[in-house]
Amino acid sequence: MTDQTHKRDRLEQITRKWWFFLLFVLLWFVIPPYASKGYSFPEEWQDVAFHVLGKAVVYSYPQLYPIFKIIPILLIVSILICCNKVARLFNIYVAISYVIFALGQSISVTEKYGVAICTINLVMFLAVAALWVWEAFAVQNDFTPGKRPIWKYWVVPLALLAFWYPTNVQTGKPDFDPIYIFTSPAGVAFCLMTPVYVGLLTLYYPKVNIVTLRVTSLVGLSIGIANMFTNFLMKPSTNWWNGVLHIPLLVISLYGLIISLRRPHAAKQISEETQSARD
Repeated sequence: MTDQTHKRDRLEQITRKWWFFLLFVLLWFVIPPYASKGYSFPEEWQDVAFHVLGKAVVYSYPQLYPIFKIIPILLIVSILICCNKVARLFNIYVAISYVIFALGQSISVTEKYGVAICTINLVMFLAVAALWVWEAFAVQNDFTPGKRPIWKYWVVPLALLAFWYPTNVQTGKPDFDPIYIFTSPAGVAFCLMTPVYVGLLTLYYPKVNIVTLRVTSLVGLSIGIANMFTNFLMKPSTNWWNGVLHIPLLVISLYGLIISLRRPHAAKQISEETQSARD
């Protein structure tokens, strides 16, 4: 057994332990947001977090949106055509994306709080980015074409809906203008790109990096649950459509997490056979 295989198997075991999931949940309650101007703790904890997410620095640069829509489109098309020849490049881009989500969506600079950071999101997104960096070196995702049951493609329309994000950003209401496929802020948003990345991995499961799939899905599921609470329970009159567009994050992440916990021995065997063939 190679050192890389040992580390992979060890991580796979750790990320399915009950205490790993307990620790994950506890982190959401013990890591408060930061604000350079201070705030009343814990009374304003939630307000600071919402403030950061609504005024994140990434939304100050809409001119960059098309770049982060065109690149993933080209990479996914390249995967369909060139398969594993672009696997490492795809993994690198996804890792960079999660760093951008971490720094761009978790930080704001405003008059009210100064430099404010949604710390838990920053930590979680960077953890996901680190796993994709690992995958960029390990290249366990095998994008070789193969037969798969037609039902597995249910993730595609939902992932496309999230990527499209057909919303008028001024009013927050539905707007199905096709131009948003290339101009919406989805390309720089964790909630909207995670369904795309996780959805793609589910299509090639189990010949994927199980740990990366599992943790990405777990973080996606937690953010998805938080969005359901915010959009449908706290602000349903103004945010209901945003909530609808976050359903792909919730359901695809849940699906990705479930399948990542199934049949570990079969998945491991297929992964090892794939690695042997590459070696």
